[in-house]
Amino acid sequence: MAATGKVRLKAGDWIKGKSREGELIHGYIETIDSLQEAVKVNIVECDNENMIGTTIWLLNNRVEKLPFATTSNEEQILTLIDVALSTKDEQWFMELSEKLRFLRKTPEAETKKKIVYPMSGNRIKNFDTRG
Repeated sequence: MAATGKVRLKAGDWIKGKSREGELIHGYIETIDSLQEAVKVNIVECDNENMIGTTIWLLNNRVEKLPFATTSNEEQILTLIDVALSTKDEQWFMELSEKLRFLRKTPEAETKKKIVYPMSGNRIKNFDTRG
């Protein structure tokens, strides 16, 4: 594992950084060279569109590990599945697919929200948002 300051880097971590030419890069670590204090990054997003999909070596001090992001809705998971497919990350694709299956299997009773509508007088009636 490599370290940037106090943060330890490992293969699979998502990072942002700058190339030697100053291009902003967003990608994930494929390989770490502890002796050279460098990481090989697969570029997913970049100022220079020609670099997207390529891999380059960056010094550890030129990259910053991105915080772990949690996904909570179907749209976010579907977007990440697209990224996993485009980067050919089979393990991540499987993890996201399982998360999507779990999300879709959540019992209807848990996903329904109740809206309270006041009726005439002090009576209140609950209506299901799904109809």
